[in-house]
Amino acid sequence: MSRTALIAVVGLWAGLVLVLAEFRWFRRSGLTERLHRYAPATAGSTRRNGALSAASVAEVVGPLMSAAADRVLSLLGANESLSITLQRLHAPIDAATFRLREAGWVAGSFAVAVLAATALAPPPPLTVLLLAGAPLLAFLVVEQRLSAASAARRQRLFEELPVVTEQLGMLLGAGYSLGAAIGRLGSRGRGAAAEDLRRVSNRIRQGLSEEQALREWSAIADLPEVNRLVDLLALNRHGADLGPLVAGEARAIRREAHRRLLEVIDRRAQLVWIPVTIATLVPGVLFMAIPFIEAMRTFAAL
Repeated sequence: MSRTALIAVVGLWAGLVLVLAEFRWFRRSGLTERLHRYAPATAGSTRRNGALSAASVAEVVGPLMSAAADRVLSLLGANESLSITLQRLHAPIDAATFRLREAGWVAGSFAVAVLAATALAPPPPLTVLLLAGAPLLAFLVVEQRLSAASAARRQRLFEELPVVTEQLGMLLGAGYSLGAAIGRLGSRGRGAAAEDLRRVSNRIRQGLSEEQALREWSAIADLPEVNRLVDLLALNRHGADLGPLVAGEARAIRREAHRRLLEVIDRRAQLVWIPVTIATLVPGVLFMAIPFIEAMRTFAAL
């Protein structure tokens, strides 16, 4: 057995053991887990003491993968924090778990590349390109999907923001406090903005001030319109009448949304002319080429 095939077999065996270690019928329960049923009830889940489990591997591989991924992304020009992106998407996992899953995709692609190189036996340059390109391609695909999901989430928030801002201005004008208005919109609304406002309400209940919770939302959302709205809502501590101000900001956001919509419509209208232009120019060039070639033949025969 060649060295590359041996490395692939060892990698597949390690991955299979990690997957099977998550099933109770395969792994041996640790001492803490066996004694947990006789102990008083405690909050939280028990941790396994097994020497090999996904949790233990995550504690070791997670930081290493995060450092390597951040270095690669910084070279590509992407400097946004992964934790901020996951919070924007309301993902149920943290950054270390995401990097561990990403490392699994990278390791799987590398194992497939090793098996393909062993079976096909390409020239050494192609082998190096395959072994280096497959993991990098898997990493970039995962990052591109995350970036696309983040961009779609920001677009949804921008589209919902005018209506939510108008409703917030109406509630403030009707006598609601800022915290009560945010809580009402978050509990009764649906969509990206409502999810964000529910998190703002939860952060206020956890002890943050209204301004701190809103600033945190502004940092996570990363939208200029949200930044302006939060700066406006921060005037609440000065006792300002926010109802008319928020209503004016809602009109400004709606005008910006209308401007972007017109820009998209104009861009799509320009794209329509591309196939029309090609369909017109190609036959015209052919018809012009025929007399030109015939004239060249006539001059050549003289």
